[in-house]
Amino acid sequence: MPNIQQSLIEARSNLPAPSAPRLNFVAAVAFLAPVLLGAFATLTTLNPAGAIIGVLLGLFLAQSPKIARQWERAVVLRLGKFVGLRGPGLFWIIPFVDSISTWIDQRVITTAFAAEETLTMDTVPVNVDAVLFWVVYDPEKAALEVQNYSQAVSWAAQTALRDIIGRTSLSDLLRGRERIEDELQKLIDERSNPWGVTVQSVEMRDVIIPAALQDAMSREAQAAREKAARVILAEAEVEIAARFAHAAESYRDNPTALHLRAMNMLYEGLKEKGALMLVPSSAVESMGMGGLIGAAALRQQSLTGSKETPE
Repeated sequence: MPNIQQSLIEARSNLPAPSAPRLNFVAAVAFLAPVLLGAFATLTTLNPAGAIIGVLLGLFLAQSPKIARQWERAVVLRLGKFVGLRGPGLFWIIPFVDSISTWIDQRVITTAFAAEETLTMDTVPVNVDAVLFWVVYDPEKAALEVQNYSQAVSWAAQTALRDIIGRTSLSDLLRGRERIEDELQKLIDERSNPWGVTVQSVEMRDVIIPAALQDAMSREAQAAREKAARVILAEAEVEIAARFAHAAESYRDNPTALHLRAMNMLYEGLKEKGALMLVPSSAVESMGMGGLIGAAALRQQSLTGSKETPE
């Protein structure tokens, strides 16, 4: 719960204060002009009434000019009743009659929200962190239809996330993030549209599962990889055996090819210095490798530089 509360506080801090006083250049001029005129009248007539009237008039006129930034809209109430939206730029209100209840930010706003220790459909507790991208498309509804639209959007996103997690298995939650994000966006959008808010996108940042379950899933994945490796090795052995059987059929009807293969095997085995090759006696008799082995021994002796002659 502390993380959820912190995310809500951060989301609300990104928005302007509903009725924060704002100073602007036009209001300063509207205040100073009557004050200076009143001071001048007091100096010329030596009557302090001019200064007092100038200060009161300046305070009254300074309440009228307001400036809204390019991305803001001001919700104006007249004697408590909604009269319209103002901005962006300079606009005027009737002091002490009109009031600005809320400044609506119409930029894209990001809100982080989370679902902690939420059970999936297969009863696995998970923690999910996500980010919501939303924008106010109707400032009037955002100001009049809900008490605090930013907090309402945050709570709607959190409850929607918990609802979807409860209807999703752990495997689907880990593998089908895009589908879950689309469903979450539609669900939050349906709940927030009456407030003048639309959701642009939802992105899941992280899915945290219990450590014991992580170890079990890791062992399961490792066992699956070992099984696949053994199956591939067995298939390779079967393919090699089939090719050897096909080669044996070819060599049986062609003794010359068999002798050439024997010569190639000896060459490949003895072309490096100091190489040792073991040949079964049955292969020597069946393949006629006696003379070839003697010639290979002489060649090996010449390569190693030995002065002994073979017996």
